[in-house]
Amino acid sequence: ITVCVIFVLEYVQIFSSVFWSAKAMKNEAELSVASNIQRNMLPCIFPAFPEHNEFDIYATMTPAKEVGGDFYDFFLLDDDHLVMLIADVSDKGVPAALFMVIAKTLLKNCAQSGDSPREILEKVNNQLCENNDAEMFVTVWLGKIQLSTGKMVCANAGHEYPVIRHGNGAYELLHDRHGFVLAGMENARYREYELTLEPGDKLFVYTDGVTEATNSREELFGDERLQNALNEYMDLPVEQFLPKIKECIDAFVGDADQFDDITMLALDYQSKGETEHD
Repeated sequence: ITVCVIFVLEYVQIFSSVFWSAKAMKNEAELSVASNIQRNMLPCIFPAFPEHNEFDIYATMTPAKEVGGDFYDFFLLDDDHLVMLIADVSDKGVPAALFMVIAKTLLKNCAQSGDSPREILEKVNNQLCENNDAEMFVTVWLGKIQLSTGKMVCANAGHEYPVIRHGNGAYELLHDRHGFVLAGMENARYREYELTLEPGDKLFVYTDGVTEATNSREELFGDERLQNALNEYMDLPVEQFLPKIKECIDAFVGDADQFDDITMLALDYQSKGETEHD
C-alpha cells in the first residue's frame, strides 16, 4: 500500500508538472500571438509616406510586458491633411491591450469621418464610458495638420505635454491645456488649440513611460533629461532620432526593470506646397 501511495503521489506530481508546463507554454504562445497582433495594428512601415515631401514621421512602442496599453497612430485624411495621435491606457497587460484596440479603432473611425479633434475626443469618450465595468481610462493627445500651410489643430485628454522645436531653436515643452481622460466621465468637454509649423519645425510626443523611466536609485528620467536628449540629437532624421532617445533612456535606467510602456512619435515638418504626386 505504501509503495502504491508513493507511486500515485509521484505520478500526480509528474502529471501536474507536465500540465502546468504545457499550460505555461500555451499561455506564452498566446501572448506572443497577441503581441504580434498588437504590433501589427500600429503603423510600422517606414518611411510611412514616401510620396510626400512635406514631412517625415516616425514612431516606436516598447511594451513593459508582452502586450501593452500604449499606442500611436497616424494617417492621411486626404493629400493635404495628416492626423496623428498618441495614447496611454491606465492598465497594463492583456486588459490594457484589449482596451487599446477598442480606443484606437474608435479614434480612427471618428477622425476619418471628418470630425475635429475636440469632437473626436468627446464622441470617443462617451463611447468608451459605455459598459466600462473595468473602470479603465486612456489619455490621448491628438493633432490634425494641414500640410500645405503647417496649421495644426490639437486637443489633449490628460496626456503628457508635447515638445516642439521651432527652426534652429531648442526643444521646449508646450504647456497645452489638458482635458479629462477618456472613459473617465460621460459628457466631458474638450478644448482645441492651434499651432502653426514652419519648414524645419519638429514635434515630439510621448507617453509617461519615457519621463517616468526609473533607475535603480529610484530616480526618474524626467522632463529635463528628456529635453537634454532631444536637443543633443535634434539634427538627426526621425528614423535615427527616436532610437537615440531610447538609448538615452536605457542608459539611464541601467539594469532596473521597465515598469511602463515606452512610446514616442516624432514629426519633422519639412516644406509647404504641393505633394510630389500632385
